[in-house]
Amino acid sequence: MDMDFNKVTRLQKDIRQAASTLSKTEARYLVDCYYQTQEHRIATAAQSRTLSKSGEPNAVIDYLTGELSVLENEIKKALQTYAENDPVGRWSLSVCGIGPVLAAGLLAHIDIEKAPTAGHIWSFAGLEPNTKWEKGQKRPWNASLKVICWKIGQSFVKVSSNDKDIYGKLWKDRKDYEMAKNEAGDYAEQAALKLTQFKIGKDTEAYKWYAQGKLPPAHIQQRTERYATKIFLAHWQHVAYFERYGSDPPKPYAIAILGHAHEILVPNYVKYEEDTYAN
Repeated sequence: MDMDFNKVTRLQKDIRQAASTLSKTEARYLVDCYYQTQEHRIATAAQSRTLSKSGEPNAVIDYLTGELSVLENEIKKALQTYAENDPVGRWSLSVCGIGPVLAAGLLAHIDIEKAPTAGHIWSFAGLEPNTKWEKGQKRPWNASLKVICWKIGQSFVKVSSNDKDIYGKLWKDRKDYEMAKNEAGDYAEQAALKLTQFKIGKDTEAYKWYAQGKLPPAHIQQRTERYATKIFLAHWQHVAYFERYGSDPPKPYAIAILGHAHEILVPNYVKYEEDTYAN
C-alpha cells in the first residue's frame, strides 16, 4: 500500500501546533503517557533481546518495540512544543539536563499563583525531608511532581561532567561537602535517630553505616541530589514569578530572616539576567 507522506507531514505539523495549546491537565496526561510508553518500550526491548539469545526471536515483539519508540518520540515532540510556548518552559529547556518532558512536567504541575516562594514548590514536590505523612491523612505532596523532581536530580548527576552544566556541578560540590562532614562524624545524631525511628535490618549495609554514627553513601547521594534540585526549583520559581507578576518574588527565609548572604545566580535568564536567588 502506497503512503501519502505529504498527508503524514501535514498531520504531524497539525499535532505539533495543537500541542502549544495543551491545558495543564492534558500536559500532565501526556507526561504520564510518555513515561508509561518508555517503560513498556524498555520492557519489550528487553524481552526481544532475551528471545534472541534463546534463539526464539519474534517479529511481533520487535515491531512493537519500534512502534513504542516512535510513539515515545512523538509525545516528546509534543511536550517540546508545549514547553517552548511558555517563557518559563523555554528557560527550563535552556538548562543542561532539563529536556522537554521534565520542562513540560513542571509547567503542568506547578501553579505559580499558589507558590509565592520556592518553599511552597519544595513542599508540594515532597522535597522537605521532615514532612510526615500520617496514616489516614491525605498525602501532603504531589506524587507525580515528586517523581519528576527525582528524575531531575538524576539528570543533573548524569550531566555533571558536561561543560554547559550548572546544577550537576552544584550537586558534585555539595556531595564533597556532605561526605567530608559525614566522615568527621557531624551526622552522628541523625544516624542514631534513623536507627531509633526505622526498622533497619542489622544485616544491611545501611545499618553498618548508621551504627558507626555515619550516613550511608545512598543517603548522602539522595540528599545532595535533592539539594541541587531545590536550587533549580528556586530558580524556576523566580523566573515563573517574574514572568507572572513582573517583579521579584519575596526573599527566601534564609536571606530575609536569618541573614544568610550566599546567593546563587539564576542562569540563562536574559530578561532579568542580573537576578539572584538563594540556595
